[in-house]
Amino acid sequence: MAAEHKIITGKRKNAIARLYLTPGEGSTVINGRAAEAYFPREAWKFIIRQAFNLTETTGKYNVVANIRGGGLTGQAMALRHGISKALVDVAPHLRDTLKKAGLLTRDARKKERKKFGQKGARAKFQFSKR
Repeated sequence: MAAEHKIITGKRKNAIARLYLTPGEGSTVINGRAAEAYFPREAWKFIIRQAFNLTETTGKYNVVANIRGGGLTGQAMALRHGISKALVDVAPHLRDTLKKAGLLTRDARKKERKKFGQKGARAKFQFSKR
């Protein structure tokens, strides 16, 4: 395996993205489908292109990703995290740009669990004194 075929992992909430970044014409394949078909919303497309736009590497790398878990927004953010890590792996001089934008930091926030005797994680049932 060549150095550019290293598997990089990106995470957000319960979504995990495993991806390969290879030099190419800028195609993105997610779970065997084109990125435009997998992420139809413009917001999701913007999220996955953000690292390339910031580092001015749009159209220079191909991405092949397998994403599992979570919703589509979490998956898009997990993919963005993985792409950012992969870009730093390929070109270490891009680290400062991506770090300042906050794309290399793993967003560890997850859904808080529901507690027993309560309506939700924080919400309580309505209290009646009488």
